Amino acid sequence: MTAVSPSSISTRAASGGLLALAAIHLAWAAGSSWPLATRADLADAVIGRSGGEVPSPAACLLVAVLLASAAATLGAPDSRPRRAGARTLVMAFGARGTLGAAGHTELLVPGSSSRRFRALDRRLYSPICLTLAALALPAARAGRSPWR
Repeated sequence: MTAVSPSSISTRAASGGLLALAAIHLAWAAGSSWPLATRADLADAVIGRSGGEVPSPAACLLVAVLLASAAATLGAPDSRPRRAGARTLVMAFGARGTLGAAGHTELLVPGSSSRRFRALDRRLYSPICLTLAALALPAARAGRSPWR
């Protein structure tokens, strides 16, 4: 049996999390309001627009494709493009998580200001983003010698 390194486990966990998020966005693109009862509730809780509209199916599909692509990038063999993709993911999710935890998601996503969204952002969305960034970090550093 081959030993699995902690960095490999971390990268696989990040890929799995990204694929799960991609699946949720696919469901939203298909018209689902899961895990909420209505699309209006979804707009309030996930987008931050109380009484607003959810993004279009095309926008949800685009996000799903980007998340799945990020997962595939992390799952690829170590290479410069993989490390560059992982670094981009770490920076993007790290920035999103940090701004959300600080209560400033509206700097990235104007209009995401409902009370319900802000509470969920601090309690759930930002920690998920920061966790994904941390889990992807070994892929961003792979192939580096500790002596460089």
